[in-house]
Amino acid sequence: MTRIALCQIPVSPDPSANLKRAREAIAAAGDAELAIFPEATLTRYGRRITDLAEPLDGPFVTGLAEAAREHGIAVIAGVFEPGDGRVHNTAVAIDAQGEMRAAYRKIHLFDSFGAKESDLVAPGAEPVVVELAGVRVGLVTCYDIRFPELTRALVDQGAELFAVIAAWGSGPLKEDHWVTLVRARALENTMWTAAVGQAPNPAESSDGYGVGRSMLVDPMGVVRADLGTGPGVRVVEVDHEWTATARATLPCLEHRVL
Repeated sequence: MTRIALCQIPVSPDPSANLKRAREAIAAAGDAELAIFPEATLTRYGRRITDLAEPLDGPFVTGLAEAAREHGIAVIAGVFEPGDGRVHNTAVAIDAQGEMRAAYRKIHLFDSFGAKESDLVAPGAEPVVVELAGVRVGLVTCYDIRFPELTRALVDQGAELFAVIAAWGSGPLKEDHWVTLVRARALENTMWTAAVGQAPNPAESSDGYGVGRSMLVDPMGVVRADLGTGPGVRVVEVDHEWTATARATLPCLEHRVL
């Protein structure tokens, strides 16, 4: 059994305000072993991400690592990392001792629904699985969830849990897409999936970016927890014995041909 804190926080343009919120959420996670935050926890999307991006040893990630060590909780969160002209949209994985264990650079960039993430963000190239809290976690960022080949690659690398971090934008049918895609990736891979999005933040952004709907979905595609749209921290349990039961009932990974 692994206890995970789904940390659905609103995200400000101000990194220092976001670090404060993240620290408070980690402190509120109680006996959780892993706290998962949204994509772009460092700062909200916008033209300023190229100015506000920080190296992985900068103050934001260092602050997350200090909080992880203080509370004995591993952390996954989304940041922007300086690149060559553009930034990287990076998921950092920090263990309960405050050590950086992995950094996943988002592969699939959101050039859809009128947006063009690739104007500001350079894509990553490699899927990443990292061990945190004794579990092999496959990292997935937002638009990545629309590409099932990525989660299959994570399965092949030995993932035991998907951590999906997102700043999923609002819009017609977008919330339905989010819920459907998260459940589909869980079900087709018989994989526990912890998906965490930004809480809507209309007070600090005119677009109210973020639909919330952080979820824990079990290996049969059943939603075990759904945080709705408001900010909050919820601790949920992942039962790894249920994974074995689900896969004995639905051995679709064994039946793969391609």
